[in-house]
Amino acid sequence: MKILIAGGGKIGSCLTEQLTNEGHEITVIDCSTEVLEDIMEKYDVMTVAGNAASMSVLEAADVAEAELFIAATDMDEVNMLACMTAHGMNPDLTTIGRIRNPEYRAQAYEMRDVFGLTLSVNPEKQAAHEIARLLNFPGFLSVDSFAKGNIEIVELRVDAKNPLKNTKLSKMSDIVHTQVLVCAVQRNGETIMPDGNFIIRENDQLFITAGTNNLTVLLRNLGIIAKKPKRVLIAGGGRISYYLVKELEKTGMDCTIMESNAERCQELAEILPDCTIIHGDASSQEFLDMEGVGDSDAVVTLTGLDELNIVISLYATARNVAQVVTKLSHAENNKILDTLSIGAVISPKELTGYSILRYVRAMQNQEGNAVSVHRLAGGKIEALEFKVDKDTKHCGEPLRTVKTKQNILIASIFTRGKVELPTGNSKFAEGDSLIVVTNADTKIYSLNDIFED
Repeated sequence: MKILIAGGGKIGSCLTEQLTNEGHEITVIDCSTEVLEDIMEKYDVMTVAGNAASMSVLEAADVAEAELFIAATDMDEVNMLACMTAHGMNPDLTTIGRIRNPEYRAQAYEMRDVFGLTLSVNPEKQAAHEIARLLNFPGFLSVDSFAKGNIEIVELRVDAKNPLKNTKLSKMSDIVHTQVLVCAVQRNGETIMPDGNFIIRENDQLFITAGTNNLTVLLRNLGIIAKKPKRVLIAGGGRISYYLVKELEKTGMDCTIMESNAERCQELAEILPDCTIIHGDASSQEFLDMEGVGDSDAVVTLTGLDELNIVISLYATARNVAQVVTKLSHAENNKILDTLSIGAVISPKELTGYSILRYVRAMQNQEGNAVSVHRLAGGKIEALEFKVDKDTKHCGEPLRTVKTKQNILIASIFTRGKVELPTGNSKFAEGDSLIVVTNADTKIYSLNDIFED
């Protein structure tokens, strides 16, 4: 597919990497020649220097032959105008625009036809939604939902006190006493799809699939106290913090934002009247202690500096805060991050990239495409949900007789309103949902792609 990406910043660069790996023909547009040179050094793409909202620049990028236009510059106004112009020059073009400002949210939706906007994405709002989900599932580092919320794949770190430490997977049920399946393990930066003989070690990160009702039982039997937080301390007063407080207030959580900029504190106090806004430097241990970091149920670090977020999260963990969430703009070096006690890690650019990647895949294969796609383990593992239809192979056959391709696992079956963790005797039928886990290098576009024949 021929795709134009306007903006070579964090989101644009992330999208360029992901879509290039998918085999698409990419052209990147940016006003900065330095940005474009850096992108060309890393990826095999075409580049055009200039304003993406300009007709002449879009002509140079060959917009008339493109199938998808993604506007991801730092300015919402430029993104909306660029989508409008590109769609006007190519009415068959699908357009995706990054719209971050809360003031434009309703406008972008209600006037999407005017702007020629097929889809709008908001990295900050997506990040806030993901953080809110994590806070509502205490005990896990990540939570991904499938089958309309009936199946979850959760991430759990094995610490020194976890009873699963040094346990063979085939014996795991003797400890957890509920139906769960470990579909992937991350160890020392490497991702493993384990079999029953795999032995769980301390500091392993387990990706576990289970029915939603089984997760509470899992945590209880592992001795993990999982109470939803009542008091949430947030470092940084940016857009993510605004969206996060809006979501958490609906669940009755008491939120406090610490922000170093006095003017921004005043703005937040006006738009978030029920939230406590504290003016101060969250990098100061004395300030954190004064604001009761050790008495908080959860600490979320959302400043603009990755290093500061890591330091605050490390201190919150040292003060035995039950739940810590850390926002990182650059989360590529997972081996370093895996050694740090910074709780759950959120990357807005990766969340946005994955959501756009799902949309692109759906454009390629309208029939039999994945209902949802989630990337796990820093993007090394994909979990896809498929609906079984009349054209799906091997319906009604026991799984022990069905051969799937290498590094592919059918992790769960949602059938007749029930979650089934598959065995050799399991079968699937038309109308069922299958959750398939594979490594990210194996490209799966339709359900039939998982089978050997």
